[in-house]
Amino acid sequence: MLRLVPQALLLGSASSFLSPLAAAPARSGKRPRVALLLPLSGPSATVGLSMQRAAALAQSPGGKADETMVLDTGGTAAGAVLAVQQALKRDVRALVGPLFAEESRAAAGAAGQVPVLSFSNDEDLIGSGAFLLGITAGQSVTAILRYARGRGVRRVAVFGGSSRWAAQGNAAAERLRGAAGLDVAMLPTDAAAADLPAALRRQGELPDALLVTEGGDALRQAARALAGSGIQLLGTQQAMDLPPQDVAGAWLSAPDPNALADFAGRYQKAGATGPGLIAALAYDAMTIVEALRANGVVDRPALLSVPQFNTVTGPIRFAADGSAARSLAVLVAGPDGYVVADKSGSL
Repeated sequence: MLRLVPQALLLGSASSFLSPLAAAPARSGKRPRVALLLPLSGPSATVGLSMQRAAALAQSPGGKADETMVLDTGGTAAGAVLAVQQALKRDVRALVGPLFAEESRAAAGAAGQVPVLSFSNDEDLIGSGAFLLGITAGQSVTAILRYARGRGVRRVAVFGGSSRWAAQGNAAAERLRGAAGLDVAMLPTDAAAADLPAALRRQGELPDALLVTEGGDALRQAARALAGSGIQLLGTQQAMDLPPQDVAGAWLSAPDPNALADFAGRYQKAGATGPGLIAALAYDAMTIVEALRANGVVDRPALLSVPQFNTVTGPIRFAADGSAARSLAVLVAGPDGYVVADKSGSL
């Protein structure tokens, strides 16, 4: 399993291709030009460089150097706007990046009708003009709750926290209340993990499962507090940096580790080390671009017309408001690691 980047980056933040455009003849002439917007200077420069390397792996071997511009945003909104302006002067047809939410919003505002594939997973960007390629809390929560309901879980208590990821995960769980008979009860956001048994008893009948929408340490604390209770623990990809032994038996939604491992092997074979999840997203973004390029059209309508892009971080489909439906794997934490139990998701 790949290392996951720190949660702060996730929050700021080629397989096959199925398309109705596949039978359409490609346009003659030059392939559409795109720009890759990354933080190649500043505190996130190391992450930006890893993303640049990953994106290069997905570029067509027959492509020309000037087909993909690489521009530095410095990790700031102002830097992103300058990069967009420079890209538009070169008649780019799509912008891949930026990484963080603030710069993605600024880039989308400056891009006009040119699509922006942001690496951020901040759902507050929905409707901003940017498309969210980052794996969101809503996608992760939807995947794990749908899987749990299919396994007979009916009553779920939700234990969140103060982070933006947790708040967006809580909102996703609320939206699923009543779906297929799912009963969702929210615990107080200021509840402490050590007090979980008492907090659950105060709600009356104990739940079948507890969903922890906060990061990994919260799930570890919940596992300790509920040991031996018989309550099934559920988590999101934010907990994937935990040793599986700390949350043995928990069900988590995340990208398929087998697909990620294949990407990691290619990344390391190219001479780089230590790819993270965001590097995999950069590879996926360029995979999407290359698939559109193959059909000669790279624009918003072309992006939206594809029913599913199959990427290493999970099949994804974009909506006009910039949101995305994504399929994720469900993993079970065990003594020897995380084992894929099923494929579940929001597609």
